[in-house]
Amino acid sequence: MRPMRLRRPLARAHVWLAWLVGVPILIWTATGLWMVARPIEEVRGTALRAPTPRLPKLELLVPPPGRALKSLSLETQAGRAVWVAGLSDGGAGRADPATGRWLPGLGEAEARGLARASLLRPAAIRSATYTPADRPPLDLRRARPAWGVTFADGARVYLDADTGAVLALRTDQWRLFDWMWGLHIMDLNGREDTSHPVLIASAALALIATLLGLILLPFAARRR
Repeated sequence: MRPMRLRRPLARAHVWLAWLVGVPILIWTATGLWMVARPIEEVRGTALRAPTPRLPKLELLVPPPGRALKSLSLETQAGRAVWVAGLSDGGAGRADPATGRWLPGLGEAEARGLARASLLRPAAIRSATYTPADRPPLDLRRARPAWGVTFADGARVYLDADTGAVLALRTDQWRLFDWMWGLHIMDLNGREDTSHPVLIASAALALIATLLGLILLPFAARRR
């Protein structure tokens, strides 16, 4: 008889917990279903990217002088080869591989040209906006000075303002996916914090409600 006396308070607790965590569970299920149903290549805009251009033929390679290098690679920008250098102090830059001379950062006109060249079939450019490293846009979330070039079809290409390298391609599909992810982890502001009190408490209550439901199953079967 004692187990049967426990059924009523357990059932009442289960009902209240179900009401409390019903909304978070609905959000997790709906957003999770949407995210896994979208092909990740479509979200990333893989089909929009132009193929990587071949490097032009170079007779001589001269490394850039005078600054401590962390990494050095060759890229093609606007039909010419450039050094893209990562610096030991955390900065970055680009240089002429034929002379080693350091090149200036991107201006708006060059950023527009490189952004257009990075896409297979670019739409008309709507705007180009510079953002400093300490205030990156939400859909970039990288502490780098950048040019964000927005196209008429909603695509936005982010270019490193120091090196000209493509940092990211964002599409309307990516932004919706990113919003769904923020809702899924209950962090719509930063969309990166997967260990905050609201999410932990909601998950813990959902677990308790599930365990109570499993405990109550034998009682339901016995009543039938």
